[in-house]
Amino acid sequence: MSYQVKNTSPLSLTIATRESRLALWQAEHVQACLRDLGHTVSLLGMTTKGDQILDKTLSKVGGKGLFVKELELALDDGSADLAVHSLKDVPMALPEGFELACVMTREDPHDAWVSPTAADLADLPTEAVVGTSSLRRVVLLRDRLDAMGRQDVRIKPLRGNLDTRLKKLDSGEYHAIVLAAAGLKRLGLGARIRQIFDPETMLPSAGQGALGIEIRSDRADLKTALAPLIHQPTWLRVAAERAVSRALGGSCSVPLAAHATWADDGALVLDAAWGELVDLEATADLTGVMQAKLAKPLIRAQRRGVVADLAAAEALGLQVAQDLLANGAVVPH
Repeated sequence: MSYQVKNTSPLSLTIATRESRLALWQAEHVQACLRDLGHTVSLLGMTTKGDQILDKTLSKVGGKGLFVKELELALDDGSADLAVHSLKDVPMALPEGFELACVMTREDPHDAWVSPTAADLADLPTEAVVGTSSLRRVVLLRDRLDAMGRQDVRIKPLRGNLDTRLKKLDSGEYHAIVLAAAGLKRLGLGARIRQIFDPETMLPSAGQGALGIEIRSDRADLKTALAPLIHQPTWLRVAAERAVSRALGGSCSVPLAAHATWADDGALVLDAAWGELVDLEATADLTGVMQAKLAKPLIRAQRRGVVADLAAAEALGLQVAQDLLANGAVVPH
């Protein structure tokens, strides 16, 4: 894809990136876009704590920030100029001195059903095990399975990069797993997808499918260089989604979904869902399989509005968050 240079001199840039295959694809994509603009760009591969700690859920070991801290240290000490993130992995509040300078065109934001044997949820055998690393997906899956009368289906935590998760599925540890469709498509693994979930069944996570570029706030030269890569319709969508998450605690320990779409009349429509599970540790057997149960029915909210800038998008997100809270959602302490 070619971009038009907007009054910027060529720069020599280094991108800090995680070393998983998907993270490298994302960094290489941004590298190619910046090279098209005339910049010289290299990659600095790094391993984050989120990549190292695979035997615990993210909500138990520090959350989304585990995937970005080391990259931010590289920005801070000058060994890298920018970091490329999957926005669903980026904390809702960045540390002082850092900012999102660019949100690019969004890939498919939906969740994908991946299984060698089951075409969909209804096709699962008795006492099947479904894998996911996301509390949001646990809540939405449990809600859907309970509505189908499938309390026998169990949910087991699933950590690791995309290839690791697929290997665990193929080894027979799970009957099916739920992954972000965007990652599978970006790596040419779309054929593994048995079904794309509709938002009514599995409402996506805030920022899912979108790439964000983080820089130090004092890098005005980078803001100018990255401006041609910005996709404003995507940025407005994810700004509204992330505002909901930020108001509800903004961490992976909150089972929250938020997804915005553009309506035919130009309005931004924002949907959100919040759930609560009974204590997961108390409902896990010795294999780690969770007999996950909903503590209460899902709480849902939707609003639409005319959104022309980031402030308006965030205001819409705050309104939806307030609707969730008014109906019983709780901000964690």
